[in-house]
Amino acid sequence: MPAHTLERTTSRLKAERLETRVTREQKRLLQRAADLSGRSLSDFVISSAQEAALRTVQQFEVITLSARDQEIFVKALLNPPRPNAALRAGWKRYRAMKGE
Repeated sequence: MPAHTLERTTSRLKAERLETRVTREQKRLLQRAADLSGRSLSDFVISSAQEAALRTVQQFEVITLSARDQEIFVKALLNPPRPNAALRAGWKRYRAMKGE
């Protein structure tokens, strides 16, 4: 994530709280990492959690296709197959349901 995006997000008024319990070992590790990166523990934990959350959301929202799959997808969009009987029947049911 670009640094400027994190800065904009973290510079806004902070009105929400997030609390968690950690083991002594986890806190020591987090504090060490924060110290090594020259940040406060809170800043380190929040920015690390935010980056992980954004990666997780992106994994579920972005579809990555191989070059071959991209080609197949584009061909299907540009040259769609003719509707078969099941698709026509489904469209007819949909229109009836919508009152068209």
